[in-house]
Amino acid sequence: MIRINDIIDKVAEYQPQTDLDLIDRAYIYSARVHEGQVRLSGEPYLSHPLEVAGILSDMKLDITSVVAGLLHDVIEDTHASPEEVEELFGPEVLHIVSGVTKLSSLSFHSSRARQAESLRKMFLAMADDIRVILIKLADRLHNMRTLQFHKPSKRLEIARETLDIYAPISARLGIYWIKNELEESSFKYLQTDEYDRIHNLVDKSSGEREKFMETVKNLIKKKMEESNLKGEVLGRNKNYFSIYNKMVSQNLPFEEIYDIIAFRIILDSISQCYEALGLIHAMWKPIDHKFKDYIARPKPNMYQSLHTTVIGPSGERIEIQIRTWEMDRVAKSGIAAHWSYKEGRRIDENISEKFAWIQDLVENQENFRDPGEYLENVRIDLFQDEVYVFTPRGEIKTLPRGATAVDFAYMIHTEVGNQCTGAKVNGQLVPLAYKLKTGDIIEITTSKNHHPSKDWLKYVKTVKARSKIRHWIKTQEKERSITLGREMLEKAFRKEKLSFLNLMKSEQMVEVAADFGFKAVDDLIANVGYGKITPLQVVRKIVPKREAEAATVEESIFNKLIGRVGRKKKLKTGVLVKGVDDILIKFGKCCQPVPGDSIVGYITRGFGVTVHRTNCVNALRMNPERQIEVEWNREVGEVYPVKIRIISQDRVGLLADVVGNISKFGANILNATSEIRDNKMVDSFFTIGVEDISHLDKILSAVRKVKRVQDVKRVG
Repeated sequence: MIRINDIIDKVAEYQPQTDLDLIDRAYIYSARVHEGQVRLSGEPYLSHPLEVAGILSDMKLDITSVVAGLLHDVIEDTHASPEEVEELFGPEVLHIVSGVTKLSSLSFHSSRARQAESLRKMFLAMADDIRVILIKLADRLHNMRTLQFHKPSKRLEIARETLDIYAPISARLGIYWIKNELEESSFKYLQTDEYDRIHNLVDKSSGEREKFMETVKNLIKKKMEESNLKGEVLGRNKNYFSIYNKMVSQNLPFEEIYDIIAFRIILDSISQCYEALGLIHAMWKPIDHKFKDYIARPKPNMYQSLHTTVIGPSGERIEIQIRTWEMDRVAKSGIAAHWSYKEGRRIDENISEKFAWIQDLVENQENFRDPGEYLENVRIDLFQDEVYVFTPRGEIKTLPRGATAVDFAYMIHTEVGNQCTGAKVNGQLVPLAYKLKTGDIIEITTSKNHHPSKDWLKYVKTVKARSKIRHWIKTQEKERSITLGREMLEKAFRKEKLSFLNLMKSEQMVEVAADFGFKAVDDLIANVGYGKITPLQVVRKIVPKREAEAATVEESIFNKLIGRVGRKKKLKTGVLVKGVDDILIKFGKCCQPVPGDSIVGYITRGFGVTVHRTNCVNALRMNPERQIEVEWNREVGEVYPVKIRIISQDRVGLLADVVGNISKFGANILNATSEIRDNKMVDSFFTIGVEDISHLDKILSAVRKVKRVQDVKRVG
């Protein structure tokens, strides 16, 4: 365990003029309020805030950050109050500590809702003061280092969130050493078998690789010396997660992954970097599409470097990065390398502009209230590999890879996106679904009478474009649903000899709407039109309850609307719909949910409720107003179809072994196809019947152990 004196010594080295006594006071306070608490490892709880503060001091952050690191859990986990923290350490420290604090004191209907709101709160605080996320990253880093003390299910949950949220945030902030460690430790827990397999493969070839590394380094050094270039040449092994991703994305066996080693050349000036690049390309043949100039065109997180891949001395691919010492410092520390918090001053404005994506992330997400939708869109926002394009005036715009002309239109302005009718790229007309490439010059044509198309949702990449399109569609659907809902309510109220049109404007109807949880009567009417509330439910709020026979007649319109099952045809299904019985249930073929998956239902007029996984792309495109709560019915034992994809090297008996491992867990194979590629890799797709997510996980784990199988994943 790190000692407080070690932290104070580190801070004194890079910030000697600061009040170091503040760190000591924060340590004493943290020790007092955490007294008696222990971690799952058995260590005193104080070891955790100390380690977090140690990581922050390694990043050379200001004293306020280090103090907040020591206190980051006191409000959440002890009797300490916000008022006391502010009185002792000031409003700035309290602001950061509050931003890091989760929402554990509030009540949520699901852990997913809690996670979504905690992240939303963190991002809001992060947009105001970026030190919030730096402390959160240090906190997560130490938690991942001690993850082995949690229960297996909790390990998987934390590792998944780390890989989906915190690792990409580290990358977007340019703090690659944290990103790499978070990815590696998440991979270790999420796919233990694959991690161990790659570890063993790398270990076996380590001696041979070390010799190769020295050979290449010496050849580069010799070439540089001949041209009087002084610099450092380094070689390093890529991490296991990076190797695994390359094996899967390129369908390659480990033996064909040549660039497991990456080389780095560090020099004094930018001109020397380009000179070194010329020397490397003169010595070894470059692979054109692998060259990237991040010096002339830095990444949004300020990362700068020249990247090239060449055919090396023995015909293998070699990846080389060339940068200056300053660029290397930024590459290691990201935003922390540009830190400019001083006494009472905010972060440098230029740096704030570089990280405008944080504000964009907050703004893009503010309209998403559904937890599953919010979490999925945060993940999409964070996992961005960028392309750089130009407006007709020459302004550079950054978009995620795969973004289309429609995404570009919405980036310019919401109205430009809504009224977009066509696009020109480099002077040529292109379809709106055209995927932009770095260097493209885009011109958008608009028409005032034009409106967004629902089809755009099939190919837009950015969360902003999707949210604006869905908002427009939602507005249109709401108008139609209000019309339909009004007709249904008028008919239901007429049977009671009441005028719905007169009652609609009354205070009584406002109270009825409030009873259902709506602020306005129009919202109540729209939900009747959507099929989420029956006209009878509204009538019962106004007049006394009627006989059962009459109720059946009155609800006939609703039954037709949502596709309710007749009593004679009543079937037990594996899903229960909240508040409604005997509804037609079908499962989305796009995502094939099984018990254990987080699910959501969508009302389809005349066809009942379609059940999707909460992170299903198609479900995310649907109008949230049609959403209805559903849950698995554990009393019904059904078998559910799931499609899986298996990537493997070809060999005799491969499919027999795969089929055997699936069958031994009692899963029925409903469909199977297999295709051999030119590189002797095999793509196999199986549709199997499983009982629940646990059953599926056991099958996937068993198939991964089959000889020469490289990856197994669920499709959809």
